[in-house]
Amino acid sequence: MKVSVLCFDCSENAAGRADLLARLLRPEYEAEVVGPCFKGEVWAPVNGGSVKYRTVRGSKYPAFLATRRSLVRLADGDLLYASKPRPTSYGVGLLARMARQRPLLLDIDDWEVGFFYRSGAWGRLGRLLNVANPNGLPWTWLMERLTGRAQAVTVASRFLQQRFGGVLIPHARDTDEWRPERYRPEAGRGRLGVSSERVVMFLGTPRVHKGIDDLAEAMRLLARPDVVLVVVGCAPESARARAFAGLGRGVRLVPEIPFTEVPLYLAAADVVAIPQRLGPDTVGQVPAKVFDAMALGRPIVSTRVSMIPEILEDCAVLVGPGDPAGLARGIAWLLDHPGEAAALGRKARERSVARYSYASARRLLFPVIERVLRKSL
Repeated sequence: MKVSVLCFDCSENAAGRADLLARLLRPEYEAEVVGPCFKGEVWAPVNGGSVKYRTVRGSKYPAFLATRRSLVRLADGDLLYASKPRPTSYGVGLLARMARQRPLLLDIDDWEVGFFYRSGAWGRLGRLLNVANPNGLPWTWLMERLTGRAQAVTVASRFLQQRFGGVLIPHARDTDEWRPERYRPEAGRGRLGVSSERVVMFLGTPRVHKGIDDLAEAMRLLARPDVVLVVVGCAPESARARAFAGLGRGVRLVPEIPFTEVPLYLAAADVVAIPQRLGPDTVGQVPAKVFDAMALGRPIVSTRVSMIPEILEDCAVLVGPGDPAGLARGIAWLLDHPGEAAALGRKARERSVARYSYASARRLLFPVIERVLRKSL
């Protein structure tokens, strides 16, 4: 049986959750990702991986009418699984279901409308009037109103479950493949050009709501010459790189890397920092990089946002969101207590295997799919 996983933009980090869903499905189903690419190529971390992508060039209205027809043709699976309630994923799924009478599931891993709310009233008004963008506020708001038309819903956090219902399927990692003993720190440290320095690492898309500015300020406050900040996913020539200009030689900026290389870099980290801020765009979000660090057993400092305290309870250092000084103290404690930090990392790894592995996610996901398929017969 073939499953079409529908991604709203295959050229952005939205492809991360779609790629995960396809990987979770593959032991039982033929799964591929279908969606537009608004920025040219498939998102670098998943491009060239084992998941097949079928894409078309993204466009705005009115050209998107033709793009939408192409996407509906590509969404030819026996089961449709839309990643995110966006017009170019879930909207395409609704149209493909009408065209072929195929069952449709919806996965929600972010509160999509919340991303528009962070801009304030005037910003929301401007976005509300931007009807040419197929994933703009008015169309995304409409998709959120239509979530009940899916045969089943899966979500990635408790906030989203309370808002939309459905079955909670947290982000997961292949803990059989990502075993800490397989990845020694020397290889990653060699790539980063560090020797005796301690490494604090941020891995992911460096955006404001992910607390990247708070982390830069925390490192300035820390001001330790024996510590370097490594930001993986930030091209040195990018606009976001300017946030780290004052750190001088104390920072290493690494462009986006293939997902298969993530363990190599994480193994080099003495501390993994996940400084999520609190806002409408993060209240329902759980950063996938939490689960990367847990699977590799790395010491983690993060913030009390969304489900992060539940996931990392007793196996990480947690501080308040938007508190660079508290973040600096948390980083310093982990660096200065390596034995306790290592113990937290081991506990995080154990929890990852027990609750956030591919096996645990499939135990939750496959019954949902089986119920939908039985009802569609």
